[in-house]
Amino acid sequence: MRILLSTDPFLPVPPPLYGGVERIVAALLADLRRRGHEVGLIAHADSSAAVDFFVAWPDAPPESAAAHIRNMRALLTAVSRFQPSIVHSFSRLLYLAPLLPRRIPKIMSYQRFVGGRQISLAALVGGSSLMFTGCSKFIATMGGKYGGAWRAIPNFVDTDFYDFKSRVPDDAPLVFLSRVEREKGAHWAIEIAKNTGRRLLIAGNYADAGHQRQYWDHMIRPELGNNGIEYVGAVGDEVKRQLLGSAAAMVVPIQWDEPFGIVFAEALACGTPVITCPRGAAPEIVRDGIDGFLIQDVSEGCRAVHRLGTIDRRKCRERAVQAFSVAAVVPQYEALYKELLQRT
Repeated sequence: MRILLSTDPFLPVPPPLYGGVERIVAALLADLRRRGHEVGLIAHADSSAAVDFFVAWPDAPPESAAAHIRNMRALLTAVSRFQPSIVHSFSRLLYLAPLLPRRIPKIMSYQRFVGGRQISLAALVGGSSLMFTGCSKFIATMGGKYGGAWRAIPNFVDTDFYDFKSRVPDDAPLVFLSRVEREKGAHWAIEIAKNTGRRLLIAGNYADAGHQRQYWDHMIRPELGNNGIEYVGAVGDEVKRQLLGSAAAMVVPIQWDEPFGIVFAEALACGTPVITCPRGAAPEIVRDGIDGFLIQDVSEGCRAVHRLGTIDRRKCRERAVQAFSVAAVVPQYEALYKELLQRT
């Protein structure tokens, strides 16, 4: 197959630091090529992923309606030049609009909240040539309410990159690894660590302004340097691997409906249990009492920390490999491509 993928015109593929979708696409491209497919990419000009065909978005980032139109035309031109068997968009439904009436198979993949009349219209115009995917059952169910054919295909991580640790020292720290924002629950993680007498390492970026900066200034920064609470900053892949692998647990008690949560799968790949809240897609990743604990409040979080000894880290690793590895997920996309080609 000749497969053309697209990502949003904001970050390169792969991204230099953060960028979950771009990491997913980079790994997907690599494995599809390994499986013998020709792959094309339309993405940010700084992208370095190895592909058979590449086009840079002319406007990255797009800052006007005219910029979006130019990007839409760029996708049309890429399709004309590459002549793909299938177009797989991780970017914007708008950019697929001119292709919707055409019989060429198309997939629109969502990694975030989805819905609205545009889904219904696209499904009507695209008909059997268009499929939607969500990065979790939570997202696919949300989108499916607006029409169209939907499939839940989870996000995935390179489990080979993460070193499995079957045991960690008794005094191993807890780790919070995410954006340091209220909806990610860093303040809960701090309270859980303080109440259980455990050291907590906080990793991730924080906002420069607005209410999230106020959250950092008033609820997080005053706690740093006390009671074993440390901030290690924004981290790259190597440091992230070391942090997760050396942790007794990753504690990210989300306060919102997480569309997926790649960092949960990354922690499990290290064998590290996850303590989070049963919101959004989290229960699809973390099986309560097996891969970690799903908590409703700080007191449940404290009890979860005391029960970490009941979690088999090997089962955490097995969960990541069997459900969220490249080998487990890419064949699901490949099967969907073949199914869509047969339908159109």
